[in-house]
Amino acid sequence: MQPDQHTETTATATPPREVLEWTEFADASRILASTVLASGFQPDVVIAIARGGLLLAGAISYALGTKNCGSINVEFYTGIDERLPEPVLSGPMLDAPALAGKRVLLVDDVSDSGHTLALVVGILKESAGEVRSATLYTKPRTVHVPDFTWRETDGWIVFPWSALPPVTATPLTAVVDA
Repeated sequence: MQPDQHTETTATATPPREVLEWTEFADASRILASTVLASGFQPDVVIAIARGGLLLAGAISYALGTKNCGSINVEFYTGIDERLPEPVLSGPMLDAPALAGKRVLLVDDVSDSGHTLALVVGILKESAGEVRSATLYTKPRTVHVPDFTWRETDGWIVFPWSALPPVTATPLTAVVDA
């Protein structure tokens, strides 16, 4: 990971950035999975907070050998350092009663404010036997420190899955032909 070397010094400067590349993501997800196992926690189910936690949850579930996976949709961020007043659950909804008595690992990309993690941990604890949380990054200001984290940062993180704008209907032949 290399922080962006091009930072402005004006009042409208963007926050410092950390860039996570795909290869580093692969290493980080396996390190995080190893940390979970080293703690003695073996989840029965891995739950992703969509969308940011989807790829990490998939990678961790494979690394742990945990086949039961699910996701919960929460909307909070609307842009760089822009968010709704509170996180909001959106459909489709997770089948929380199916988690009764299960050990659940809740996964997200970052615990920034921590409000999303805190909300979902609270919901899952109503049904699951045990809930632990894992993120790639944790910000120092978070209200919910995850049980497992790969790295702490105060910068804006550029994840490989969201670094580029959405694709358009125009085919990218250069990518397809490569």
